[in-house]
Amino acid sequence: MAAHHAAHALRHRRRELPGGALRAAVFGINDGLVSNASLILGMVGAGATQDTVLTAGIAGLLAGALSMAAGEYVSMRSQREYFEGRIAKARADLIECPKSEIEALALIYAERGIAPADARRMAAQLVSHPEHGLDVLAREVLGLNPDDLGSPPLAAGASFLAFACGAVVPLSPFLLDIGLPLAALYGVGLSLLGLFGAGAAVGRFSGRSALRGGLRMLLIGGGAGALSFAIGGLLGAAVG
Repeated sequence: MAAHHAAHALRHRRRELPGGALRAAVFGINDGLVSNASLILGMVGAGATQDTVLTAGIAGLLAGALSMAAGEYVSMRSQREYFEGRIAKARADLIECPKSEIEALALIYAERGIAPADARRMAAQLVSHPEHGLDVLAREVLGLNPDDLGSPPLAAGASFLAFACGAVVPLSPFLLDIGLPLAALYGVGLSLLGLFGAGAAVGRFSGRSALRGGLRMLLIGGGAGALSFAIGGLLGAAVG
């Protein structure tokens, strides 16, 4: 019964992984969209030419995406090393003092409603095989999945792509030869649509109203863009 419960919990955690990755991607896209839209609107407000806005937007995309990737790599690398250290300590404890590890595992099973004697016998049987025992201890005692510690390069690459995907939304109209006023209007329109979509997705992930989440993100991101445009206008007037 306990083995079935553990297997069910593992399958449940595996089902959650895609949603967690998708949620992180949505947040990354939203960060790129808001930051680059604010940068572009600030440049437009300051009276910059279309070429200057385009250059600034590309620089903002690359700088932001690289910064996100570097930060994610360092964070994931540190987290992985920490988890690997805990697993290594559990391996050493399992070799040096297996009885204490059996008792810790038996206590967890007993808290789930299994009779203490049965819980101890089950824990001893699971720990009798070193590698299998370590896997069980990591999952049950440490709350870690040794098969899913995360890949720093993959996490960095995903962060780079997510941020870049968001940042390119307000920038894309400036790649066309349509003139600055029209490019800015299209950029604002695309950014507002992207903000609403990202907010709606976050609302769904949080178990709340997608409409409310979309409107909230629209107001927050739109407010940031409007403020950047106004500040850019003031700076442009002061410098000019």
